Amino acid sequence: MDPTERYVERHLRHRGFKDITYEPDGNVPPDFLLGGTIAVEVRRLNQNHFDGGKFRGLEEVEIPLWRKIDDLTKSLGPPLFGQSWFVFFRFARPVAPWKTLGPKIKTALQSSAENPLQKKGTIFRDGDFELDIFPASNRHSTMFLIGGCSDEESGGLVLAEMEKNIRYCAAEKLRKVSKVRSRYPEWWLTLVDYVGFGIDDYDLEMFRNQVRIEHDWDRIVVIDPNEPTRYFEI
Repeated sequence: MDPTERYVERHLRHRGFKDITYEPDGNVPPDFLLGGTIAVEVRRLNQNHFDGGKFRGLEEVEIPLWRKIDDLTKSLGPPLFGQSWFVFFRFARPVAPWKTLGPKIKTALQSSAENPLQKKGTIFRDGDFELDIFPASNRHSTMFLIGGCSDEESGGLVLAEMEKNIRYCAAEKLRKVSKVRSRYPEWWLTLVDYVGFGIDDYDLEMFRNQVRIEHDWDRIVVIDPNEPTRYFEI
């Protein structure tokens, strides 16, 4: 059982399932069987691009960079002057080392935070890295929070990237289970979210209001990678 499967098992046990069988038919779908009737497939929800004749995840650079900037924005504390700001960053590979880039980003954000007349736009640019801010319509618990990012291959706001990659992952997994689907009456797809990294309640409400994803699974479950008890279904 790999780490993603162990994480999903924790999620399933949290939901009250006790009769959980791992790989009931061997090294073929499904990954789990619940109560002998519900087949569960597991996948990381990640960003993908076409490279070398196949789709590959764009996690090696973007995820660590996202996490570092997310930690940095949270560390700068609550809003000043009653206003929260979304942070959007753009980059092209290769990305400068964080020990060089991080302090420059922090200085730019601190300068913006202390300016009561700050306007939206680019507040920092260094080579192929650029940081923009724009005002949030609601006051949040922190002065800054990530609104999205883009690079030469992925790009887009978080919710748009989630929609695109949920569609891709659902179709990809459906092809893999097509030959064995008749074995069980119900099939779930569980996605551990490494695109939105567990979006907050505000973004989740936006996602539900704006996104409609048609699919052929009985349920798609999107799980917060930071807390297996947080999830939503499609």
